[in-house]
Amino acid sequence: MARLELDEVTKVFDTKAETIVAVEELDLDIDDGEFIVVVGPSGCGKSTTLRMIAGLETVTDGEIRLGGERINEKSPKDRDIAMVFQSYALYPHKTVHQNMGYGLHLSTDLDDEEIDRRVQEAADMMGIADLLDKKPSSLSGGQQQRVATGRAIVREPSLFLFDEPLSNLDAKLRKHMRTEISRIHSEVGITTVYVTHDQEEAMTMADRIVILNSGKLQQIGPPKEVYHEPTNYFVADFIGSPSMNFLDVELERNPDGSGTITSEDFSYDVSSRLLEPIDASTSDLIFGIRPEDVRIDPQAPPEKTVELTVDVVEIVGSDNFIYLDLAGKEFRVRTESEVEPAEGDVVSVTFDEDDIHLFDSHTEEALVHGYSDSSVTPQVEKSDSTAD
Repeated sequence: MARLELDEVTKVFDTKAETIVAVEELDLDIDDGEFIVVVGPSGCGKSTTLRMIAGLETVTDGEIRLGGERINEKSPKDRDIAMVFQSYALYPHKTVHQNMGYGLHLSTDLDDEEIDRRVQEAADMMGIADLLDKKPSSLSGGQQQRVATGRAIVREPSLFLFDEPLSNLDAKLRKHMRTEISRIHSEVGITTVYVTHDQEEAMTMADRIVILNSGKLQQIGPPKEVYHEPTNYFVADFIGSPSMNFLDVELERNPDGSGTITSEDFSYDVSSRLLEPIDASTSDLIFGIRPEDVRIDPQAPPEKTVELTVDVVEIVGSDNFIYLDLAGKEFRVRTESEVEPAEGDVVSVTFDEDDIHLFDSHTEEALVHGYSDSSVTPQVEKSDSTAD
């Protein structure tokens, strides 16, 4: 196990047509034994970051340290790192036992007895001890993923890297394998960096989440923190499903410090307490509210209510997703299953000031997170997406 540090790490790809900055001055400090999940949209630099750590891509600028030692110039085999790929990268002509032990034969001077012991222990841990004599072609996708993970475990490295290892599995098996990987991490305690496009994986597995966009670090923090206290508009929009509702609003202040946030079809009174962090000269804001923090309540006071028309109702079991029309803009509500208005109904929508998020409309930086309780479990829709 070891601490991993990235100090202003930059990766630039020069092509004939253009220069692409894939990762820009990325700073990360990952504690010994920590499980870090890196998320972001396609092209944000998450896989490139992982490949630089592994030594599969060179670092244009900056420094990577593992256990306090600079590893920029070290070859992949000398970095004491084990990586699990999206494709599993198993040798089709070798048995499970041979696949799991092959790297040890190549990169260490361990004798056959020690290699066999490590393979057997890893196979027992992964629940594939009865598959050691089989070849990859006879295994399911989940079993191949277990073999690839077991192959990394036998290395007993200082650092595990996972590059979207579950994206080829169906939704039910992905959920099961997330639990297995988390269990294994608890058992072996090895520092882990896990790259995924799936925010549900990030929210359920990570000690801390690293969020990237266009090669730049947006936020790093525990799952509940990035959910309840997003540092900017991008993070607020990216984390959570259904995603946060946003409206461009203006702030009108009253002499007593309270105010009203308004748009053409929206008005909501707020207290001076909510507005305290906002500079007096700031009037153009982006209002945000998460769908689960919105209620349909015909008894709410008029100054705290917006009348909206129901477009679509999605019944997803324990919850309903209700899509409303706000001057041509979609406004999402996540309710209990008992709340089921008909399409075309006009409903009274309200929410608590405590749950409001406000962002600067020019910089998109967060200004206010209401008084939300970060101990509340974040709401993340179960997603079957496997997009890169």
